Amino acid sequence: MAKRSINAAAAAAALACLAAFGPAGSSAASPSARGAGPGPAAPAARFVPGPCPKTPEPVAALTEARCGFLEVPENRAARPGGRTVKLAVAVIPAASAKPAADPVVFMAGGPGGDTFDDITLLVDAGVNRDRELVVMAQRGNLHDQPNLACPELDRFYARYVGLGYASAPAKRLLLEAVKTCRDRLAADGIDLSAYNTTENAADFADLRTALGIAEWNVYGYSYGSDLALTYLRNHPEGIRAVAIDSVTPPQVATLPWTWSSAREGIGAILRACAAEPRCKSRYPDLSRTLTEQVRRLEANPLTLNARPPRGGDPVKVLLDGGAVLNLLVANAVKAPDVPAAIDELGRGRPERFAQARAADSVQAVGTTAHGLTESVACSEWAPGYSESDVLNAGRQAFPGWPDSVLAQAPQLPFQYDACRIWNVPDRTAAQRVATVSAVPTLLVSGTFDGKTGARWAREAARTLSRSTSVQIPGITHWVVPQSPCAQKVLASFLADPTAPDTGCVAGLAPKPFTITPK
Repeated sequence: MAKRSINAAAAAAALACLAAFGPAGSSAASPSARGAGPGPAAPAARFVPGPCPKTPEPVAALTEARCGFLEVPENRAARPGGRTVKLAVAVIPAASAKPAADPVVFMAGGPGGDTFDDITLLVDAGVNRDRELVVMAQRGNLHDQPNLACPELDRFYARYVGLGYASAPAKRLLLEAVKTCRDRLAADGIDLSAYNTTENAADFADLRTALGIAEWNVYGYSYGSDLALTYLRNHPEGIRAVAIDSVTPPQVATLPWTWSSAREGIGAILRACAAEPRCKSRYPDLSRTLTEQVRRLEANPLTLNARPPRGGDPVKVLLDGGAVLNLLVANAVKAPDVPAAIDELGRGRPERFAQARAADSVQAVGTTAHGLTESVACSEWAPGYSESDVLNAGRQAFPGWPDSVLAQAPQLPFQYDACRIWNVPDRTAAQRVATVSAVPTLLVSGTFDGKTGARWAREAARTLSRSTSVQIPGITHWVVPQSPCAQKVLASFLADPTAPDTGCVAGLAPKPFTITPK
């Protein structure tokens, strides 16, 4: 669809509304803006009102939003007068005529996904029902200056569907794309070491101060939960409450860790089928069937043509064991269909998995900030462990599966090779730290989540003395948009962080599984 245009009158209205935050060019500075490390203090952050960004797909909520840029130092430890970055900001009005004074600020997953693309889901889930919703694109994202997009990687992922998941051609093409992108960004003068969670957290601290907000609530999911916990640890001032969804505790966010989440999420789906009489009768011993099919396809991959789910011409798709595993982790085959898809695979009908992989042949080129992804992964997740640690974690998670599948961290193939090219400093000493806090915190997990396993909310909660944890049965990654009950719990928590109403969770069950004829 065409990009939505913003006329002059709408832009003028946005500027007028933003005046309530303070004059354009305001230089109110938070503690983080006065320097976050050794060396001279970096210049203060400032908020500059402006028109809302033109998003790839229309976002209705932006027509009423107040927008602008937060301008902050790229590297807060750098010399005064160093490079600055501009981060796109939108403030979505509350649906209520009498909103609460404390807004909700959102921290997106990824890292690197388009934050503004999440606004419609947040509004549909009622996150702005009683409060304004503040959205800021994390540094390097789409709509920011600079934007750390890597079109080279988008084009690689479109081709990847026809390649073996852990094959030599895939590795070569991926690393070529990583190097080309890194070289281009570095040639533009971008300090790739400054695109990390510590700087991201300081950006949000500066945003609160620059907007003149005395107190707000934080809601983050997936990587955004890692960021929210880092923000709470480093900048607790002005935080009323924190809600984290699909929890990634910073102290455990490593490449080997991804295997425990994959095992938990996939295992929960298989166990739920075994607990449902119709599913168990129709698909007995799914775990054995899945292992057999992963081993069979890894030894003898299938190549076939499949049409992307949203339409278009068929594309060549290769299905091997690694592809099947990663499609399950990514929820590319929807959870209610997983038992049927595994059974069909065992009966020589790979269409569900093939179509799911074909979806990645259609890439929105230039919208994902892969540069931010690589900088965070390579400075915070990869260091301290090796390829053999990933393999050993895979063997523990899925005994009997081929090493060629288990050698690559789920969703992050060839990451150590990519990190040797990306070449950013190890930041684990600052980042891989548990957050200790008495700020009221809500932790929401989905039992079928193969990316951030539900058990890891308990790890985060151990050092959060006023925390409430809920697990929503049958839900995968990013729970609140998928679950009306989770939406009610979040609304209750924001209304009273010390006593949220979690009653709707009792009695919930996964949706019935798809039962196909024999």
